[in-house]
Amino acid sequence: MSALVIIAAYLLGSVSFAIVVSKLMRLPDPRSYGSKNPGATNVLRTGSKAAAIVTLAGDAAKGWLAVWLAQLYVPEAAPYAALAVFLGHLFPVYHRFQGGKGVATAAGVLFGIDWRIGLGTLATWLIIAFFLRYSSLAALVAAAFAPFATALLLGLDAYFAAVLVISALLVWRHKQNIARLIAGTESRIGGKKA
Repeated sequence: MSALVIIAAYLLGSVSFAIVVSKLMRLPDPRSYGSKNPGATNVLRTGSKAAAIVTLAGDAAKGWLAVWLAQLYVPEAAPYAALAVFLGHLFPVYHRFQGGKGVATAAGVLFGIDWRIGLGTLATWLIIAFFLRYSSLAALVAAAFAPFATALLLGLDAYFAAVLVISALLVWRHKQNIARLIAGTESRIGGKKA
């Protein structure tokens, strides 16, 4: 049963809302412009705030749903479902294993694990994004915060291990952003792309 839950979580995670929403709203494929990343930030580059919001909500919701359903029916599999849905977003089977960076899905996962971890991590992202105007830097700081919050609230359990791996993968997926941040060429929120 646990294996089925983990596979189902991965398959759910593999649904890329950036691609689905763009098709439904007759927008360009997000993998064909801007950062070529199938995520809400890149979808926003089309000028459609509605498409970006739906993408963000969908990617976050699938992360939350996978964890919530696992906790409801097979609690022992929930930490692994949390990791599986995130891996599905990063490496989606439906899209040649080329997915997004996973920020929204990770946020959904954290809210699914414990709303306090989700809220604390989201607050961290918002504070950094508001004051420093870098979405990528906000994601990196939030990724560093999440494992500490998980350890503090839940201890060093399977959830902590899952969140630690998710955070490490988030940082890895932002390696190009890190290089641009160091070089001073990363685009700011609301600014023109450098």
